Amino acid sequence: MLRFFPMSSHTSTSPAFEFGPIYVREKGQLHLLNGTSNLRSTGKSKSLRLFQKGFTVKLCIEDGDKPSTCRTDHIVFTYTKEGSLRYSPKSLFDVVLGFIADNIQHVDSLIGFPEQIAEKLFIAVEARKKFVDPDTSTEALLKFSEAYGSLVLRSLCLRDRCLMVSEKLEEIQSFRGLMCLDLSSCKLGDEHELLTHLTSETLVSLICLYLGDNGLSDSGLRKMTAPIRVKKKGLGNLEVLDLSDNPRISEHGIRYLCCFSKLRALAISGTGVAPDCSSVQTIQSKLSLFPAGEPLEEFKHSCCKTEGWAEQVVYQWGRVSVRRRENIGGRTVAQQFYGINKLTNIGIDGLSNGVQIMEPIRMQFYRKANKDLCAQSTVTSTFGARKRNGGQVEVTGCSSPLTKRKRAELTVDDWDVLNCY
Repeated sequence: MLRFFPMSSHTSTSPAFEFGPIYVREKGQLHLLNGTSNLRSTGKSKSLRLFQKGFTVKLCIEDGDKPSTCRTDHIVFTYTKEGSLRYSPKSLFDVVLGFIADNIQHVDSLIGFPEQIAEKLFIAVEARKKFVDPDTSTEALLKFSEAYGSLVLRSLCLRDRCLMVSEKLEEIQSFRGLMCLDLSSCKLGDEHELLTHLTSETLVSLICLYLGDNGLSDSGLRKMTAPIRVKKKGLGNLEVLDLSDNPRISEHGIRYLCCFSKLRALAISGTGVAPDCSSVQTIQSKLSLFPAGEPLEEFKHSCCKTEGWAEQVVYQWGRVSVRRRENIGGRTVAQQFYGINKLTNIGIDGLSNGVQIMEPIRMQFYRKANKDLCAQSTVTSTFGARKRNGGQVEVTGCSSPLTKRKRAELTVDDWDVLNCY
């Protein structure tokens, strides 16, 4: 039953039961019930038609100041089996999802939003190239990273991508919850902004870190380890660390790594540390890391890959940077002609000196399992004591008394580094 209530037909003085004309549809026809002027003498009501024959309805969504423009992005075009074109409207969910993706820069926060829908929203934003546009990329990635952390990106490989690091530095810093980060051969140095970002609270979940061939020195290690050495903040969960091919790292800088109590794999090949120096013994005693006879799986390039929702976004960044890098390929051509593993000169500035390194000795350390440690301690206690000619006993095993060591004191440089955070 359909009822039409004209505003003029009901007033405060009219009876409560008078609501104006009432129509009833029967067998596809409309009949007037309470109208007397249109009733025939037989008592049957006259059928009425609301719309004339040939009346059509056209759905037109206005776009801005162009009322005559019809939008077609809400319509799906498909073909039937007979080959005819079929028009079907999109679901309300897809329409709303597309509207939010178009205006992602105006969204305040995505915290509490369901993950299943957020992933579809991320794909919609990526399809609209919002993550490539420099005006919206940083803000959009930051909103997703703050809400979903490692789901957006849990592993990031930037090996040998100097241009991408410099061009997309703000976007890289927006990622939260990274567990694996490869920055090998990015030429960061000791003063790069990204090196300081590694010690921030946004990367406390970092487990694997690769910093090989970045021109690091003892000063860079001091800055990177200052927050955890003093404030117990920063890279406290780090388990795998690669510092290979950084010749300016000396024995003094290796001692800063003793603050990483969870470290289970360390690579210092190609540094200024000798295999028989005291720093290696410090690594073994404080970190329980022992030299590896064979190359460890943790330091292979295949261990770190870009994984997460933003995998394709990083891939698009890489394609753009590769195109720009092709124009700056003079040094690469020279290295391919003369060879890469040639004589290298290293100095205080990291460029030239009389020190020569032909092929660095592989120096990788790993933490043994508990069974291996127990077996080693048993063998050491049995064969550790050896008698000398004078009846003296030389204890070389774990039964030797522990010598007291001085407590580490902060230097003026350490306080300067902490004041920067």
